[in-house]
Amino acid sequence: MPNERKTFRRREPKEFEDVVVSINRVSKTVKGGRRMRFAALVVVGDRKGRVGFGLGKAAEVPDAIKKATDAANKAVFRVKLVDDNRTVPHAYTGKHGASSVYLSPAAPGTGVIAGGAVRSILELAGVSDVFSKIIGSRTPVNVVYATIDALRNMRTVEEVAKIREKKVAEVR
Repeated sequence: MPNERKTFRRREPKEFEDVVVSINRVSKTVKGGRRMRFAALVVVGDRKGRVGFGLGKAAEVPDAIKKATDAANKAVFRVKLVDDNRTVPHAYTGKHGASSVYLSPAAPGTGVIAGGAVRSILELAGVSDVFSKIIGSRTPVNVVYATIDALRNMRTVEEVAKIREKKVAEVR
C-alpha cells in the first residue's frame, strides 16, 4: 500500500512552561563503592499567576528532569498578584532553612529585579515588577522553598478585610 498517507497526531500545546533550576550529582556509598544519581529541581508556570516546583531523582539526568516536572505539575498553586497581575501585594520575607527571600512590590516598568532561582519562579508566575533579595544561604533548593513560602503567604487587601470583618477602605 504505497499510496497511504501517514497521519500524525497533533501535539496539544503544553499547559505550563518549565525551567530546570538546578541539577545536582548525588552519591550514595555502598559496599562496592559509590552509586551516583542525579537530583533535578524544576519550576513550572503559565505566566498568568500559576506556578509550582518539583524535585526528581534518578540514575540519568533526563529521567530526573521528567520526574521533577511531573512533581511540579502536581504542586501548582495560584499566586496572588495585584495591579492587573503585575506585582505582589506587599513586602514579605519567606524563609526555609538558612535561606530567606525578601519580595517587595515595585513601580510599573521596574522589571523583575531578582537573581537565580527567584527570577525563574517570579517570571513563570507572571510577575512583571518586583524587587527581591536573597539573604543567607543561596542553595537553589532552599531558595526555591523560601520563595514559594513568600508567595504562598501573600494576602490581598480584600482577603485581609474579610478576615478582620472590615471594609477594604478601613483596612487601607
